Amino acid sequence: MTVGIPIRRIWPTPATPPLDDAELTALYGRADRPHLRVNFVASLDGAVTLDGYSAGLSGEPDKRIFGLLRMLCDGLLVAAGTLRHEGYRAVRLSEPRRAWRRERGLPEYPTLVVVSGSLDLDPAQAAFADAPVRPVVLTHAGAEPPPGLTDVAELVRCGDERVDLAAGLAELHRRGLGQVLCEGGPHLFGALTAADLVDELCLTVAPLLAGAGPGRITAGDPGGPRELPLRHVLAADDGVLMLRHARDAAGPPPAGAAPPA
Repeated sequence: MTVGIPIRRIWPTPATPPLDDAELTALYGRADRPHLRVNFVASLDGAVTLDGYSAGLSGEPDKRIFGLLRMLCDGLLVAAGTLRHEGYRAVRLSEPRRAWRRERGLPEYPTLVVVSGSLDLDPAQAAFADAPVRPVVLTHAGAEPPPGLTDVAELVRCGDERVDLAAGLAELHRRGLGQVLCEGGPHLFGALTAADLVDELCLTVAPLLAGAGPGRITAGDPGGPRELPLRHVLAADDGVLMLRHARDAAGPPPAGAAPPA
């Protein structure tokens, strides 16, 4: 089934007919081993926000891929600053997408995983208070939680004075959260890149110039360059491009037919 603005594959093998959700799901899929996928949207000139928020760059095609990637993941990784600034709500999926997960032996919802060194988090935020699955917070040994946080989230301490992301991901994998989708922000992506933990980047390029200003999809201490080959390019009929870069040439295996959003 194809809904909304048509999306077509233009590389490596052009596919003229629009891709339906089953075909899109097969293109992204689930890996057969622990896998960290990062998803971002940016303007042509590299901005990650418009008027301070990423939503200004994200149109219907990006939201369609965004929803499919959430359906495919076990854990949804996000930095505390992004959670606060973007006003994250509880992770929800449509009933057809929950059924898709159940049919494959997956929990109905992915687990929200928040990275926070300071634990400056509000337990009343909907992302915690209304979560269908108890969220996990990755932090370090010295961080003190605010009152009520441990009532709505599980703290996982990895690292003595700062969050050890490699140890945190290893613990997620131990808990069965092998397919992790990171939605940012830029500093978390930068830290994951510096630690050589990123397996895949899905980047939506919006066809607009945001103008001068700060902000790239990655931030923080620079590390050495890392090759991440291009695996496919999709184009929506409104001019949006969706690129998938991944270490593994084969990519994740097909995940089966997907339901409508």
